[in-house]
Amino acid sequence: MKRQEKEWNQSYEKRPQRTQIMTLKEVAKYLGVHSMTVYRLLKEKKLPGFKVGGQWRTKKEVLDDYLLREIDKDKKS
Repeated sequence: MKRQEKEWNQSYEKRPQRTQIMTLKEVAKYLGVHSMTVYRLLKEKKLPGFKVGGQWRTKKEVLDDYLLREIDKDKKS
């Protein structure tokens, strides 16, 4: 392998993992709820999300962080 290719491969391996972007339906399946429930929660800003081309999306890592905070909130109640 050429030196330049080796250096490129090493820098590629060191770059951070890409964040998984989830659709509304993927979030619903992940949470085990109906897609309309997810839509309502996103619209009411109770779940973190953003729109791309008029369709809701959310980052899986942001959703996981949100869920952990909600679980902690419930434990304290």
